[in-house]
Parts: sequence; structure tokens; C-alpha cells
Amino acid sequence: MSRRPVDREDPDRLYVVTGGRSRADDTGLDLVTLIVSECEPSPGLQSEHARILEMCRNPMAVVEISAYLRLPVSVVKILLRDLLDMGRITVRHPPSMPPSMTSSAQQPDLETLKQVLIGLQKL
Repeated sequence: MSRRPVDREDPDRLYVVTGGRSRADDTGLDLVTLIVSECEPSPGLQSEHARILEMCRNPMAVVEISAYLRLPVSVVKILLRDLLDMGRITVRHPPSMPPSMTSSAQQPDLETLKQVLIGLQKL
């Protein structure tokens, strides 16, 4: 199966998906922010919005949504902002690590990170 690189996505399609917007309002969404659906998709909802609601029945990170939809993160953030404004999703920010826990014992193992990267590249 051949994959299209995201940066070669049809700009006209992205324009339509976002309604011509190039960036989301300051949403405070980052790559690891978790998104949870608050309802089922309804008839007439934009297909990308409906797919997000279906995918996020369980918490899913913004970057995962972007990967599954094969859309740039910036486009996904615009779609998420739409859903947030409609009250259809909940945004959960991961807890931040207190300064006292920044020791090397709390940092991920380099070998584990390498294995995760290899696994992601195989997807």
C-alpha cells in the first residue's frame, strides 16, 4: 500500500476541511493533549468531525488523531476546536511533572524510546 506524504495533501481539500481557516484560535492543545468524545456523531456532521468523535470514545492524543486521519496536526487542531466549541469533546491536559521529579530516574529509558520509534515507523 502506498502512502501519500502529509505535506503533499491536496491544499484545496485542506481548505474545505478547515472552512478556509489556517489556524485554530489559541486552544491550548498540544500534541499530547487527550481528547474524549462526549456524544455520538449526528447526521449532517462533517465527516472528519464524525471520525474524530468515533475514534475518541476512549481518550486519544492529538498527535494520534492526526496520524489516524492522515491530516496535519494544525488541521486537526482546527477540527478539534470546532468540536470543543460545540461541546462534543472534552480536552484533558496531561499532568505536568513537578520540578522535584525531574531526576534522571523519572526520564524514559533511551532504549525504550528507540523501540517506540521503530514501532511507529513500521506503521
